[in-house]
Amino acid sequence: MGELRKPFLLLALLAVALVVGLELGSSLLTGGGEAGGALLTSARDLGVDVGDVGGISEPSGRGTGYLTLIDMVALWTTGLFCLSLVLSDRVQGRVQGVATLVFSILLLLASLVLLVIAFVELTVMVSLFLAVPFGTLAYLALWGFFPVGEASLLLGLVLLLKLVWGGLLLLAQPRFLQNKGLVLLVLTTLVCTVVLEFLHRLVPVILVSILDDVGALVFAVVAIVWGLVLLIGSIPAIVKAVRVTATVR
Repeated sequence: MGELRKPFLLLALLAVALVVGLELGSSLLTGGGEAGGALLTSARDLGVDVGDVGGISEPSGRGTGYLTLIDMVALWTTGLFCLSLVLSDRVQGRVQGVATLVFSILLLLASLVLLVIAFVELTVMVSLFLAVPFGTLAYLALWGFFPVGEASLLLGLVLLLKLVWGGLLLLAQPRFLQNKGLVLLVLTTLVCTVVLEFLHRLVPVILVSILDDVGALVFAVVAIVWGLVLLIGSIPAIVKAVRVTATVR
């Protein structure tokens, strides 16, 4: 592929690492604020009487955190590129297949577990919201006001870092554009980020938590697909490494 421009590649690794860090910390960076007044206003606009809303706090949501599942693939892929800077092609070929196999299995397991959790929570949300009036009141108390503004700022920063990551990869090696899998991964994570922001803006604020969970479900499924791609792709590398080892012996 030609010589890599090491500084740009390392900066790309830093950028995608920051993305994963922000997404992992999204539950701490958003939500938890006082939402009583805003919830009361939104509920009245929809003709719902929520009574006393003192002590109600904003839920942090799952969507941004679940983006981590996809962006871990981006971090892993970029890390493998950086690994070529310190390991010979022969050693990297032996290590990469097994390491990718282990990573893909862990990703699949984590995505499946989180998929079930998001599905159960979404089922509870919808069931409570439709169980008028007491179920609806319980839903409003737990998920009635989503921190759309805070989430939007965080997603904007994440999206910017992802664009920087993609640009730095291109600067590091223009021929990365010929890597269809990498291009598809970049597009996948960018589209998912934009889709989540769209979902947050699509409905009244008291319903955003439901669509945020829908987004989380979709991201878990997308991560499962990428996990399978990595799993299948690691097998030829392992077979090749085994054959080379057997030949040397």
